[in-house]
Amino acid sequence: MTEILEACQTCLETAGSVFKDLPQEEKDRLARSHTSRFYRKGELIYREGEKPNGILCLAKGKVKIFKEGITGREQIIRLARPVGFIGYRAFFAEENYRASAMALEDSVVCLFSREEILLTVKNRPDLTLKILKTLAGELGVSHSRTVNLTQKHIRGRLAESLLFLLNTYGFEEDGKTIRAYLSRDDLASLSNMTASNAIRTLTQFCEENIISTDGRRVVILNRAKLEHISEIG
Repeated sequence: MTEILEACQTCLETAGSVFKDLPQEEKDRLARSHTSRFYRKGELIYREGEKPNGILCLAKGKVKIFKEGITGREQIIRLARPVGFIGYRAFFAEENYRASAMALEDSVVCLFSREEILLTVKNRPDLTLKILKTLAGELGVSHSRTVNLTQKHIRGRLAESLLFLLNTYGFEEDGKTIRAYLSRDDLASLSNMTASNAIRTLTQFCEENIISTDGRRVVILNRAKLEHISEIG
């Protein structure tokens, strides 16, 4: 319950939040309009085809945004971390969601109402610019990954995905363990490959002392070599 009560402050005040530099009265108004919800690991936050009711901000946890292909195979297209937006492209495009979002671990998500967000954006061009910058940055990453995941070989794709996880969530305190514990199916989905190929390639990386694994934990032993594999594709 405490996590939920603190979620709004996290989204509005944390360094890196697009809302952080708003005048206090604007943040107070957004705070009054928001609702927060706790999602357990594996719980859907929204489903493809649903209509956005406002802007979703991830206050705590990790979230995957994914899309199912015509065969039912899942493809992870983005990962979210605090205090990032979720589903805001559909919100500003006035479209239904084109993908689904699910909690990768226990998470808290804030919903800021459509009316208050649109009013704030209209009144604060500096906020609009920050949102555009965020969206443009994510679009650039998406473009690069689309090309790499269709042109690189299996080893290059998995290496890139492990580095993408690292760049998104960072290391644990040991400075070696990626702070994200994905299932083999999720790693495969993130890397555009089958689960069997992901498991086999992870095993190869372990045998080559590039990484080590302990369940879902991935420890980077040789980052330079992992980066090299990603670069050569």
